[in-house]
Amino acid sequence: MEFPFMSLQCTNGHLMCAGCFIHLLADARLKEEQATCPNCRCEISKSLCCRNLAVEKAVSELPSECGFCVQQFPRSILERHQKEECQDRVTQCKYKRIGCPWQGPFHELTAHEAECGHPTKTGNELMEILDEMDQTHKKEMQLYNSIFSLLSFEKIGYTVEVQFRPYRTDDFITRLYYETPRFTVLNQTWVMKARVNDSERNPNLSCKRTLSFQLILKSKINSPMECSFLLLKGPYDDVKINPVIYHYVFSNESNETDYMPLPIIDSVECNKLLAAKNINLRLFIFQIQK
Repeated sequence: MEFPFMSLQCTNGHLMCAGCFIHLLADARLKEEQATCPNCRCEISKSLCCRNLAVEKAVSELPSECGFCVQQFPRSILERHQKEECQDRVTQCKYKRIGCPWQGPFHELTAHEAECGHPTKTGNELMEILDEMDQTHKKEMQLYNSIFSLLSFEKIGYTVEVQFRPYRTDDFITRLYYETPRFTVLNQTWVMKARVNDSERNPNLSCKRTLSFQLILKSKINSPMECSFLLLKGPYDDVKINPVIYHYVFSNESNETDYMPLPIIDSVECNKLLAAKNINLRLFIFQIQK
């Protein structure tokens, strides 16, 4: 049975929520330390810790405060209350589709919609609003159309999975970075590297965490090789990645891209990757033919 709250325990029985557990593993990776239980300092890892279903069940029945109406409900029904029942939950006007920006508590929705000025706007006024909304939608569609166009290229290569392994620099103050083993795509040999917070000195002290990566061509080539490429999550990972298409012309003199942001959603997703033993992603490379 799944519960909204997940509890993990160390070998001595001390409890941690899932979010804190992942954060401890990520911090340990950044500081080059073994992750330990904050209570007894015993070693913790994904293989050593286990869920405590009894605690999860008990917590699901404890009262918790609604973020909108401040009333208390058992955790097991809180999510449904906040999404469907709470009269103070934040909602949006039904005329949002024609540009109404209003959002407010659900109990004010009927009164607002009765007085909303957007249904009475002139055609010209609505056209201006819809043009702005179309521009946003157009940018989203351009990305997906670009991906479909790339899929029609003659030369397409991909990795089932590229595995970024953690390493440390040889500096006096060592920094964490990631590098993949050499792999072959489009009959060429490649390597990828990644770094945390653009190699800032103490990323473990920052609440905001990011990963950036670069693609490096290791083979010698006879002529410049113009490519588009993108990263997606691996087949067995749950990290959330927004697809971004990158472009670069590889040559023997310019064989590595700049560091580019790994398009993950937020710092929580970054901590998930840092907490893992390795980072596994899927790479697609599309060679542009002259």
